[in-house]
Amino acid sequence: MNLRCQSCGADLVVAEELRTTVCPYCAAPSVVERPPSVDRPPPTFALGFAMTQPSAAERVKHWLRTRHPWSHSGLKKAPLQDVRGIYVPAYLYSALAQSEYSASIGENYTETETYTTTENGKTVTKTRTVTKTEWRSLSGEHAEYVPDVLVTASRGLTNVELEHLEPFDLRMLARYEPALVAGWIAEEPSLSREECLAMARQEAMEKVKRRLDAFMPGDSHRMQDVNTRLSAESLEVCLVPVWVLAARYDPEKPPLRVVVNGQSGEVHGEVPISWVKVALTVVAVAVLVLVVYLMNQGGRP
Repeated sequence: MNLRCQSCGADLVVAEELRTTVCPYCAAPSVVERPPSVDRPPPTFALGFAMTQPSAAERVKHWLRTRHPWSHSGLKKAPLQDVRGIYVPAYLYSALAQSEYSASIGENYTETETYTTTENGKTVTKTRTVTKTEWRSLSGEHAEYVPDVLVTASRGLTNVELEHLEPFDLRMLARYEPALVAGWIAEEPSLSREECLAMARQEAMEKVKRRLDAFMPGDSHRMQDVNTRLSAESLEVCLVPVWVLAARYDPEKPPLRVVVNGQSGEVHGEVPISWVKVALTVVAVAVLVLVVYLMNQGGRP
């Protein structure tokens, strides 16, 4: 798409998936206002960045230094590249959930039982207290409003990655205005509305299931059937702030992509495992087990 800079008049080309650009001649930010469509509706809300680029980089450096013992050794000193702040499109979903459920509720009770055992070559009778469970059926209805389910609308940031970055402080939501994202990279939705709606409904169902599990009485329960209907659904595009960085931990391998919540600083990335470290750990444990075994064998008469 072509766009004329309103500051210096230069003709610019804006990538189809972006809604912002910066003029290379005068550094003036511009926001593209494309005609809305079913799969590319205009944003309704936006969350601002609360974490600066240097702060995000420091969070990532600390995160890289503190990974598990089997992570690649190059992570601790990996230089960061391509540090970018991106307004990622997501859908904010809310709905009324009405559920019918049936479950078995377990109530624990104790009994004293008698048993026989052998001590010093003799049969003796003893007693012990055992816990047993009485099961009863329970069914009913449950209704609740499920607010603020956030799912990605970008093919660049998966929903799993977004879940790792959550929660975002949705109390800071502002009505979208072009000035909020001017000068930043801001994406258009690249996932269809139906794909995102399906993900949001699934998350809402899982939330309802967890609420019902927590609601069940008794000492334990077995959920047998849950039938949930969603109504009064709301689905709005929301731009969320994410820092995206690349950590070059090995010159012969692709860099590790790390994402950071632009509000809270929560960090996520798929840490590469050093299989050499894993193998050495397995060997060390096997040797230790063997040594303990031989010591026990040597101590026997």
